[in-house]
Amino acid sequence: MADLSTDLYGLKLANPFVLASGPLTWNAEAIQAAFAAGAAAVVTKTIRPEATVNPVPHIADAGRGSLLNTEGWSDFSAAEWIERELPALRDRNGGILIASLGHTPQEVAQLVDPVVDTGPDLLELVSYRAEDAAPMVDVAKRSSLPVLIKVSANWPDLLDVVEACLQAGADGVTAIDSIGPTLRIDVETGQPLLGSFAWLSGRAILPISLRVVAQIAQEHGVPIVGTGGVGQAEDAVEMVMAGATAVGVHSTPLLQGLGWFDKTLTRLDRWLEMHDHARLADLRGLALRHLQKAMPHTPLAFAFDQDLCTRCRRCVTVCAYGAREMTDGKEMLLDEEICRSCGLCVTACAPGALTILQAP
Repeated sequence: MADLSTDLYGLKLANPFVLASGPLTWNAEAIQAAFAAGAAAVVTKTIRPEATVNPVPHIADAGRGSLLNTEGWSDFSAAEWIERELPALRDRNGGILIASLGHTPQEVAQLVDPVVDTGPDLLELVSYRAEDAAPMVDVAKRSSLPVLIKVSANWPDLLDVVEACLQAGADGVTAIDSIGPTLRIDVETGQPLLGSFAWLSGRAILPISLRVVAQIAQEHGVPIVGTGGVGQAEDAVEMVMAGATAVGVHSTPLLQGLGWFDKTLTRLDRWLEMHDHARLADLRGLALRHLQKAMPHTPLAFAFDQDLCTRCRRCVTVCAYGAREMTDGKEMLLDEEICRSCGLCVTACAPGALTILQAP
């Protein structure tokens, strides 16, 4: 078996998966169920002095593995977490517990000591306002626990915020939070799916979260919990290759059930063995050295494996220039005078029959 473990601030995680803050972490019982299902670490719902009151409804399936939500923080007060839920998690059989605190420096100052006294392993700080992030870190660092700052791709000065948080003492970053505001409409009724603008999570935001993780890894090289859009084992591999230390998930286990962890860990182990990788951690940051600053213009050269081809003609369909054709005998023809080397045909070929022979 491949080694799926990772080290996060000196804490050994049995596998890379962190169940991010959300509906599946709403109380102690739910968190224990996530540990039992295979999550190596779990982040509580965000704890604030007062409980939230969510609108009804506040979560909707947006299709293709994505969710919309208008959900707030925890619907338990801080007092309920401190007196009941967190103490119930002291015995967690090796699982790593991350307490999520928000949303202002004043609230963190009020909560950090009593929350830390209940025994979590890490703190994660969450704010809706970029300007509050570094001051929240400054307050939280009076505790003895490592501190993660959860950042949002909605912030235009994201990397500056990360820099300020690290200067304030943050030990690492959770990237990213949900994207928004966004909107989906029920075309049968004309009503917004959740009655208003909402926040988007799940598979649709994976390219954004990968970009942010890679940027932070390039700039700072700090531990990152790459969160947002991971739905399968290969997505987790991408996140690690982008520079993530651990991989945050929530929307897919919410949609598919907690059995997702066991299924995905099995698939991840199989993927690593098939690709002759003994340790997942060896892949960390692999993609960063391949990020191109100066884009090449040398025309692509392609290879075609007739045995792998299923004759779906997808490569022909997606060629906007009409440069590709396939004969009845399954011979691939390419008009090099018309081809613009855009590369779409290769990424559209599901069986991998069409590849780039000479990468730029």
